[in-house]
Amino acid sequence: MSQKIVVTGLGATTPLGGDVHSTWQALLAGESGISTLEQPWVELHQLPVTFAGQAKVKAKDVLSVPETKRLDPSSQFALIAAREAWADAGKPEVDPERLSVEFATGIGGVWTLLDAYDVLKESGPRRVLPMTVPMLMPNGPAAAIGMDIAARGGVRTSVSACASSTEAIANAILRLQSGEIDVVVAGGAEAAIHPLPIAAFASMHALSRNNENPTKASRPYDTARDGFVMGEGAGALVLETESHAKARGAKIYAELVGGAVTSDAHHITAPDPEGAGAARAVIAALKQANAKLEEVVHINAHATSTPVGDIAEYVALKRVFGDHLKNICFSATKSSTGHLLGGAGAIEAIFTVLALHERTAPPTINLENQDPEIPLDVVTSPRKLPDGPILAISNSFGFGGHNAVIAFRSYN
Repeated sequence: MSQKIVVTGLGATTPLGGDVHSTWQALLAGESGISTLEQPWVELHQLPVTFAGQAKVKAKDVLSVPETKRLDPSSQFALIAAREAWADAGKPEVDPERLSVEFATGIGGVWTLLDAYDVLKESGPRRVLPMTVPMLMPNGPAAAIGMDIAARGGVRTSVSACASSTEAIANAILRLQSGEIDVVVAGGAEAAIHPLPIAAFASMHALSRNNENPTKASRPYDTARDGFVMGEGAGALVLETESHAKARGAKIYAELVGGAVTSDAHHITAPDPEGAGAARAVIAALKQANAKLEEVVHINAHATSTPVGDIAEYVALKRVFGDHLKNICFSATKSSTGHLLGGAGAIEAIFTVLALHERTAPPTINLENQDPEIPLDVVTSPRKLPDGPILAISNSFGFGGHNAVIAFRSYN
C-alpha cells in the first residue's frame, strides 16, 4: 500500500452499550447483550424465537424527536455511531470534497417498509407518509451521515448481507488510496429485530431457539450451538491517510493495512464447505498488507454460532494458515453481541482495533464444550497480546457467498 491509512475515531451503539467505551468494557467483562423480547408482537405472531440482542440504549434517548421521526431505526443507529466516531476523531477539519462515507447495511429500512405496508393495507394510500421511500432505502444510513458531516466526496452503500460493513471498510481503503479523499467515515448499521425477519430466519432454521436461556444462546464453537442470535446497532470508524492525521495531530488507534472481498458462487445461504472463497479473501487482505502469515496473532472470527458456519470458517483458516493457526488467538464476539448482520463487521472491526490498541483480546462467552472439529485457541477471558508490531484480522461472510476480510496493524 502506497499510502498508510489509520484509524482515528470510533463510534458504536450495540446490545452491550450505547457507545464504544461501555460496549468494550461490557465485552471484556464477559457480559451478554441478549435478552427476551417483551414486545406484544412476539405473542401476537406466535414467533418461535423470542429473544435477540436489542440495542442497550434506545435511539430516541439520544437523538432529537425530528430525527427519530424522519429516519428509519437503521439510520438512527448509524447517525449515533458516526457522530461518536466523528467527535472521537476530533471533528477533523477537512475539505468536504475530500471527505467520503462508506456505510453499509444488510437489510435496510425493514421497519419503515413493513410499517408503511401495514398503513397502506389498513388505511389506504393517502395515509402513507411522504418520507417512506427516503427512510426505507438502504442508502439511507450513509446519506444521513453524509449530510450530518457535510461529506461531498461521495457517499456509498455496500449491501452484501453479513459481509456488508467489512466490505465498506475494505472499499474505504480504495478511496483513500486513490488520492482523491483524505478522510472516510466507514461502517454499518442494522435494525431488523422485527417479526418478519425473525420469522423468516427461524423458518430457515438459522436462529437459535434457546428461548429459556437467551444469554447462553449465542455460543460459537460450542457443541451445543444451534444457530445465531439476531442483534441490532451500528459501528463507525473514521479512517484517514496517515499524513492527514499527523498534520492535524490526531490520535491514532491502529493502521488499516488490508482489505479484500471475494465470492463463493456456491449457494445463496450455505458457505462453501471447502472454504476456498473465504481463504482467498484472507490471503488477498494479507497480500495488500504486505504481511506474512506468521505476523497474525489475533482474529476476530465471523463465528455466528451456527453448526455449519463455524466449521466452514475453520476449514478456510486452516487452509490459509496451516500449522500457524495454533499460534493465533480467536475472539468470537457475537457470543456477547449477537449477530448485527450488516452492522456486524463494523463493530467487530472496532473490537479488533481496540484489541490491538489495548493489547487485549476480548473473550468469547458460553464456550463450555468446544467442538473437537474446531480446534482453535479460543479466548475465554481477556488475554494480553504480544508487545511489538502485531497484526490482526476480522472476518465477515454473508448470504450470497460474500466474503470480506480486513487487516489491522498495531500503531503504538
